[in-house]
Amino acid sequence: MTGAGAVGNNLLLQYCFSPGRLERKRRINSSISIWRSTFFQPQASSKSHQLPLSTEYYGKRLTVKKHILRMGKQRAVTRSPRAVLATDPASQQLVEKFNLDGNVELQVEVSNPTSGYVAVVNIQVTSSGDNFVLHWGAVKSQNKTWILPQRRPAGTMVYQNQALRSPFVKSGSNAVLKLEIDDPSIQAVEFLIFDESQNKWYKNNGGNIRVKLPARESRTKSVSVPEDLVAIQAYLRWERKGKPAYTPEQEKDEYEAARLELIEEIARGSSTEDLRTKLTSKNDISESEEKIVSGKKSNIPDDLVQIQAYVRWEKAGKPNYSAEQQLREFEEARKELQVELDKGSSPEDIQKKIVKGEIKTQVARQLAKKKFFMVERIQRKKRDVMQLLTKFSSEPEVQKASSEPQILSAVQQFAREKENHIADSVLSKTTYKLADKELLVLVANLSGKTKVYLATDLPESTVLHWALSERPGQWTAPPSSVLPADSVSLSKAAETKFSTNSVDNQPYKVQLLEIAIDDEKFVGMPFVLFSDGKWINNSGSDFYIDFRAESKKVEKDAGDGRGTSKALLGKIAKLESEAQKSFMHRFNIAADLMEEATNAGELGLAAILVWMRFMATRQLVWNKNYNVKPREISKAQDRLTDLLQKVYRIHPQYREISRMIMSTVGRGGEGDVGQRIRDEILVLQRNNECKGGMMEEWHQKLHNNTSPDDVVICQALIDYIKSDFDISIYWKTLNDNGITKERLLGYDRGIHSEPNFRRDQKDGLLRDLQNYLRTLKAVHSGADLEAAIANCMGYRAEGEGFMVGVKINPVPGLPSGFQELLQFILVNIEEKNVEALLEGLLEAREELRPMLSQSNERLRDLIFLDIALDSAVRTAVERGYEELSNASPEKIMYFISLVVENLALSVDNNEDLIYCLKGWNLALSMLKSSDDHWALFAKSVLDRTRLALAGKAESFHQLLQPSAEYLGALLGVDQGAVDIFTEEIIRGGSAASLSSLLNRLDPILRQTAHLGSWQVISPIEAIGYVVVVDELLSVQNKSFSKPTILVAKSVRGEEEIPDGAVAVLTPDMPDVLSHVSVRARNSKVCFATCFDPNILADIQAKEGKLLLLKPSSADVVYSEMQEDDLESPADTKIVSSAPLVALVRKQFAGRYAIRSEEFTSDMVGAKSRNIAHLKVKVPSWINVPTSVALPFGVFETVLSDHLNEVVATKLQVLKTRLGGGDFSALGEIRNTVLELSAPPQLVKELKDVMQLSDMPWPGDEGSQRWEQAWLAIKKVWASKWNERAYFSTRKVKLDHDYLCMAVLVQEIINADYAFVIHTTNPSSGDSSEIYAEVVKGLGETLVGAYPGRALSFICKKNDLNSPQVLGYPSKPVGLFIKRSMIFRSDSNGEDLEGYAGAGLYDSVPMDEEEEVTLDYSSDPLIVDKNFRHTILSSIAQAGSTVEGIYGSAQDVEGVVKDGKIYIVQTRPQM
Repeated sequence: MTGAGAVGNNLLLQYCFSPGRLERKRRINSSISIWRSTFFQPQASSKSHQLPLSTEYYGKRLTVKKHILRMGKQRAVTRSPRAVLATDPASQQLVEKFNLDGNVELQVEVSNPTSGYVAVVNIQVTSSGDNFVLHWGAVKSQNKTWILPQRRPAGTMVYQNQALRSPFVKSGSNAVLKLEIDDPSIQAVEFLIFDESQNKWYKNNGGNIRVKLPARESRTKSVSVPEDLVAIQAYLRWERKGKPAYTPEQEKDEYEAARLELIEEIARGSSTEDLRTKLTSKNDISESEEKIVSGKKSNIPDDLVQIQAYVRWEKAGKPNYSAEQQLREFEEARKELQVELDKGSSPEDIQKKIVKGEIKTQVARQLAKKKFFMVERIQRKKRDVMQLLTKFSSEPEVQKASSEPQILSAVQQFAREKENHIADSVLSKTTYKLADKELLVLVANLSGKTKVYLATDLPESTVLHWALSERPGQWTAPPSSVLPADSVSLSKAAETKFSTNSVDNQPYKVQLLEIAIDDEKFVGMPFVLFSDGKWINNSGSDFYIDFRAESKKVEKDAGDGRGTSKALLGKIAKLESEAQKSFMHRFNIAADLMEEATNAGELGLAAILVWMRFMATRQLVWNKNYNVKPREISKAQDRLTDLLQKVYRIHPQYREISRMIMSTVGRGGEGDVGQRIRDEILVLQRNNECKGGMMEEWHQKLHNNTSPDDVVICQALIDYIKSDFDISIYWKTLNDNGITKERLLGYDRGIHSEPNFRRDQKDGLLRDLQNYLRTLKAVHSGADLEAAIANCMGYRAEGEGFMVGVKINPVPGLPSGFQELLQFILVNIEEKNVEALLEGLLEAREELRPMLSQSNERLRDLIFLDIALDSAVRTAVERGYEELSNASPEKIMYFISLVVENLALSVDNNEDLIYCLKGWNLALSMLKSSDDHWALFAKSVLDRTRLALAGKAESFHQLLQPSAEYLGALLGVDQGAVDIFTEEIIRGGSAASLSSLLNRLDPILRQTAHLGSWQVISPIEAIGYVVVVDELLSVQNKSFSKPTILVAKSVRGEEEIPDGAVAVLTPDMPDVLSHVSVRARNSKVCFATCFDPNILADIQAKEGKLLLLKPSSADVVYSEMQEDDLESPADTKIVSSAPLVALVRKQFAGRYAIRSEEFTSDMVGAKSRNIAHLKVKVPSWINVPTSVALPFGVFETVLSDHLNEVVATKLQVLKTRLGGGDFSALGEIRNTVLELSAPPQLVKELKDVMQLSDMPWPGDEGSQRWEQAWLAIKKVWASKWNERAYFSTRKVKLDHDYLCMAVLVQEIINADYAFVIHTTNPSSGDSSEIYAEVVKGLGETLVGAYPGRALSFICKKNDLNSPQVLGYPSKPVGLFIKRSMIFRSDSNGEDLEGYAGAGLYDSVPMDEEEEVTLDYSSDPLIVDKNFRHTILSSIAQAGSTVEGIYGSAQDVEGVVKDGKIYIVQTRPQM
């Protein structure tokens, strides 16, 4: 697509040119304006980017400017603002003074011209302000509409084609400005004054300030000036003003202003010859211009010269001529016509020859991309970026599609948890509906056994009546070896009772049963259920589970459809054979399915998107032995896209996915455009005498079944002709767009031949193919920019057999100036320097955005335009990489801000992206103001933006990839295409461009902020073999036999360090004080983040090799080693050791609850004791929340209570299974603990203790609140069986049964900020330095698995008032909570010397935290230096105080609320 291509030029010419002024019949007809003045062609005057003024006020007396296009491309112009100082001539007369607003005075003086016609208006504002702008226009006679004089102060800008804005110049305490009005017909000037610094308008009693001008005599009637001199003077004025773009009205005004200036010169005594000598001797008037002046004396009418010049311009390829070159072109055109005149032709004869193309021209075709002017800029409006916010909560429809309600049932929750444990072993999963209840059957292959898991939520006790089958359907009594406990064996069956279990967060219970079959001779399992005195079967038949590999393989290949709209995808697969007939069939089938897809929610629409994208990427058959008319395809497209626009309008939460579907489907044509594909290929062949060979084969293909391939074929032909018939270019265009020779041959009407044209066909073919390309794009290319603009702006074609009679009306209600903005985009679409283009594209999308959320009969066209603009941003950014090669950080950051803005305009739920955009804007502001922290802050915004991109990619993957895999398997789509389905969608959007820009900026910021390539979290020297893994989580329970350096792409923050790992290196960014970081330091494991992808890639490339790591506090030096270099073989082996630590079983002391004064080592853990100790030791400015506790032994006592006999029995069975190595029992144990009932004595004692400690008792707010508190207590106890905690104790051979859990109860402080302090810097080991991290909201985002980094700082203990920020926060979310209670784990397994037990167990708030997306650009901790200094200093002082109390390095957790410091726990730093 080219800016000067046929579609773009036809559109612009027909939209911008004055019609009916030329006679030529070919394509000139309405495409040329009369070039009465050849001077006014657009040139840039400045590259400066001027932000717009406030748009709060719009003048009422404004006119709309219309642009005109001549040779070359037109652009809007921005000038660097400056103003001239007002003079004080003696002729001035005081007109009036105004008191505008208290301290602001306005004085206006108007000269009474003693000679000539120029009136001078001097305006002076007296105020302390220094940034005033005059918003003004002029008035003629009784017309109240503002006109825009052409004589303007320097720096004046046109505001929305309706007013002028001229900047004042500061002069002492005054701001001054001079206006010169040279048009005698102007009777008054009207204006307002705008103070940019205060965003304030100054008016005259609420209205415009009007200044009448003295009457001036018009001298145009008495003095005559030769027209050629007027033309030269007009050119000189235009050149002085920076060669702006003029409307026809402005041209006329400018021409008359030039005439008046010359009349003024004559009035002062100059002769005509004096003027001619003066004008023609100027250096910037070329010799060619003088020839034009003399040439105008010929007898050739100007309109014929203009037409001939247009013919030359068109034959030259419509290049962008400078003004001087245009003058030369006119002279050459005049010479060519003069030759005909000298031969005896009359002007009428010449006109006929021009129309027939018989005038001989000598013109070389210009390079299409050649530019003769500088890139100009549009003015972007100032907007509140929060207006871009789109935020939708998840709706039930999304879950409907996956056959799961929004809230998972107990059965579904059990299924999800079980599948998470045995995901790779699952063979099949079936859910049966039992009226309003469910039966789940899950089959897995574990350790060579077939395991069947059954679960139901039937309320009554249920028995399984079952058998095994050696042949399908056969009932054979199961052997005793496979019977679960308490089963009853019958003659041909067995009966087994389900057991009852609770599931997390479910008020009701689920019945479970597990059966293991180790004999491969059995191929299936028939069964029925007996419950509540009734037999339950499968709709009159037995239930049957098939174990056979054959049946499993088919199901496994397609998957089970989890996370998809499975029913809809199955229906699509069944209809694919019909859809393959033609695009008409496919689009009509998709339209028929739209209602079902919409009702299924986001997953239903995802099914349609996956199907349409498989089609668009040619993974599915486009046409199969079916002849369909193009207009029928167009009609089907029209129907489908109409339904999609309705979804877009009615369901705003599905706008993003609706756009994605529309981008894969063509627009469809209006005005019977589809049929014209058939008709116009005949016109093209007839016009150019190319009815055989490749063109005839293509013609037959088009008649049989047109497709998007035809757009590519047409473009390939155009490129082939433009390259002077280089056939390799033809094939390159085809191959670059996925069309091979085999594909051409594979059409129902195959294309076997290569194009072969005569040279004399070149011009006609180019003309007609470019027109035909427009027709093809109108049907197939909804996201094509030129076609999308044409559909919105409107067009009407009447020429030479292409689109004849097609009339598209403009979309009503487009924003003012929008047409000019789109024209600017088309003109600049191939500019190498893309910054101005990106601004234009973004401005167009911003202007368009309000219309996309409103009802509009042409909404579809607006959506396609927005899609096309979005796509153009990506293309422009990729083309602009070269521009950024040696660019400043400011320029790269500005580019990034534009692309982030574009992404925010394209996606739903864009809150995080908007805060990233605000962060980039703040970083740019900090850079411009020379803030020392700009690079450090920009790095945090960069990290957050990367997280946002990763989150978006993950959401796409979760939404689309399961559907792609399931439908791909059903349809036999190439597995490679399925595997990269989501990845290719992401790559095709601006997110991929943004990622590349971030990669370019990252090393610059790290260098500027002196961050280096590493952040060392645990500086331990290590030797080991390199092993590369995707996630640390995936190997946390593994034991490595050799010392291992793990390179993990993902580290969340709460994983375990596996046995045998001596180092963990990652590009991820866990907090230095996260659980995994603390455990790495405690375990003496090297742990570091590598920011440089090249370094990381080099280490990954050494997988399997032995490396030596030597970390310092800020760097890691690594080198390859040979095993021979080691001191002894023992260095490469992991040696088992005896337990380093031991647990002492704690006994119940007879108390269910105790006050903090009673905390002892026999009753509670170190966490509780430390907080009680601090409570009485810290100074008054440090606050410690009141605490009580449920001491050691309470859990065991509650479990042994008669209320919980059944629970105790179940728990003992599960613990036996766990001891036997069945780790899936861990989750069941946790669920069983949640079934515990609270003894009345526990409730009473806890209530009494809390009330004595002045803590609120949850039960006072109702029984439900106590149940919430009791559930939280049980979850703390249950966390003893967390996977990471259990495996951690096994690793160091701790007796897990000896682990006792007290529960520390505290009132939650609804924190503004949370912090963790290590009073010895953990990265360097420097005991003179405090290290701390701070997050917004609660501390769980700091110590838990929440992505992003906290604000980090260090502070010397001998200067606690001078904190030094090391990094700004990048965490996208914060946690906040209302007044509530928190129940903290406090086990005897934490804080043991030599064992990193801290953080393994859960602390559970009684109420759920609210997750809030954070805006750091308005956070005082970021933007207020004094506030930041105060808070960080207070945190450092608190850490130093706590360390002083204990006399050793401490790990301190706390919060900040309303500027006050609270310490919530402390422990020895390990």
